[in-house]
Amino acid sequence: MNDGGQAGPGGDAAWASERRGLLGRARCIVIKVGSAVLTDADGLALKVLDSLASQIAALRGKGPGGDGDRRVVLVSSGAVAAGRAALGCRGIDARGRDLAVRQAAAAVGQGLLMRAWDRAFRPHNIVTAQVLLTRDDLRSRTRFLNARNTFAELLGWGVLPIVNENDTVSVAELKFGDNDCLASLLVNLVGADLFINLTSARGVCARDPQADPGAPVLVRIEDVSRLDLGRLCGAKTSVGTGGMRSKLMAARRAAQLGVPTLILRGRDPDALTRAFGLVEAAEATPAGTWVDPARHAIPRRKFWLAYQSEPAGSLTVDAGAAAALMREGGSLLPGGVRGVSGSFPKGALVRVEHEGQALGVGLTNYSAADLRKIMGLKRHEVAAILGNAHYPDVIHRDNLLLDAAV
Repeated sequence: MNDGGQAGPGGDAAWASERRGLLGRARCIVIKVGSAVLTDADGLALKVLDSLASQIAALRGKGPGGDGDRRVVLVSSGAVAAGRAALGCRGIDARGRDLAVRQAAAAVGQGLLMRAWDRAFRPHNIVTAQVLLTRDDLRSRTRFLNARNTFAELLGWGVLPIVNENDTVSVAELKFGDNDCLASLLVNLVGADLFINLTSARGVCARDPQADPGAPVLVRIEDVSRLDLGRLCGAKTSVGTGGMRSKLMAARRAAQLGVPTLILRGRDPDALTRAFGLVEAAEATPAGTWVDPARHAIPRRKFWLAYQSEPAGSLTVDAGAAAALMREGGSLLPGGVRGVSGSFPKGALVRVEHEGQALGVGLTNYSAADLRKIMGLKRHEVAAILGNAHYPDVIHRDNLLLDAAV
């Protein structure tokens, strides 16, 4: 065991048994597959899609107790890469990184991606459904609940939802950033009890594989919040937008819900079915990296509040306020605020920081302009400036998530 709270290669028998049990009991799984797994220089790697479709069909047919009721939501990258390849065949260079080029390539590639998945699942008699989301669909509580009801109907019918970000219409402030983030938020939306992230890497390495290609893979991460991401994470893949850092941030969000994450190399033969023990594995050591869930799950409402959107600004607090938040579970009062960064309205999501360290995120009861007037003041002093129509708390503890993965 080391400073990150992660186990090296091997693991113990008790944990291996617990891992098998959690995999076997999983009734609803979110599986995310990245562009580097699904695409190559010629566009979509159809043999890879066929292999994954066959494995996902096997997982669905072997639910807990063998009753075949396991539900799967698939988050699929690859639209931009598929669109670029199709356009390239016509002499159109769509490799630019600017938003308009990516959105246009996604518009071309999304239909190709869904047709390829539909073709791959058809031999297994699995009906697929395309679901395109923007962050605004999850930020609005009404739309969030509507999306949850839609997923419930699809899964109840035995349909396999295939989800991607709606790149064609997303604007910067409404983007998830990458499909790792989207997938981790879907874990909450659909009530999943397992998150699987299929990537081009062998798993999470003990050191940055770009600097140390021989770094061993961590079989188990017990406390993902304690990891030194700068030491562990290398560069992003050439075709994707994520990288191991975003995968570990996604795993950290899932862990806060009490949901474990399994990070696997998606192109390994039978990667999924071997993990679930549906085919025999040649190696005794489990493949990939298992990320333990947190011991105490946070309320799903608080999860939604914290990750509904990117923070619009930040508040710097003093040592007394930091201690009250971290050790006593208190709310943030005006007297503890020492600095305000950004311009945001009342009700915005903001970061809370102390001495350059992020403590968490929360919904502010005051705008940035009003906070600059009242920071550091006592309650009666706040009333003298803003009148009686003010809040005792800047951020109430019920609207605050500490140690947020943002």
